[in-house]
Amino acid sequence: MNEFLKLAQYPATWIALTGVVYLLADKLYRLSRYFPLFNPVLVSVLLLIAILKITGVSYATYFAGAKPIHLLLGPATVALAIPLYLNLAKMKQYFIPVSIALLVGASVGIVSVFILGQWFGLSPMTILSFAPKSCTTPIAMALSQEHGGLPALTANAVIVAGIAGAAMAVPLFRLCRIQHEVAQGFALGLASHGVGTARAFQISDTAGAFAGLAMGFNGVVTALILPILLATWYW
Repeated sequence: MNEFLKLAQYPATWIALTGVVYLLADKLYRLSRYFPLFNPVLVSVLLLIAILKITGVSYATYFAGAKPIHLLLGPATVALAIPLYLNLAKMKQYFIPVSIALLVGASVGIVSVFILGQWFGLSPMTILSFAPKSCTTPIAMALSQEHGGLPALTANAVIVAGIAGAAMAVPLFRLCRIQHEVAQGFALGLASHGVGTARAFQISDTAGAFAGLAMGFNGVVTALILPILLATWYW
């Protein structure tokens, strides 16, 4: 254990460990024939939490070591422009239905939080923290802070929404008989941001492209309609 604590001081330790854990989780996911509860992001998070608990290493130490992986989030997001460009013709073809789905989906995502939050007796601050859960983390946290929520709680809600969406999406598609790749991808990106987009790319490049489109525009639309919905909602 002492030797591990010494290794924990080196950033490369956490970069390597994160990579190995994710590869193992992805292997397990494939071996399970994509069983939803074995989603690699969910399994990776649980394994890393267990490792930190067992070793007594703080999250701050882990994050400081694995920060280079976090910094890759920006370039990875920008790289989504490539499949978007390759599917530009399809995006023009589905412009109207996609625009309607974006507005309806973003609105339902927020209003459903208001309704369920009041139903379960949550405080207005908690409800406001959950409202932008379907946006990517930086946008969701900024919106939460601006409107009186708790950014830290919002970050957790975003993670749960992403993992839950990625885990349950394909079974729900089968149950509802949704087979169109555009619909599948757009729904994943709209409801589950980056994690859902990664899952959509496992379906197809087209699904992944439309998931990236939904993820990007959902942040903009949510930022625009959240103040309007708040102004018309009675706590």
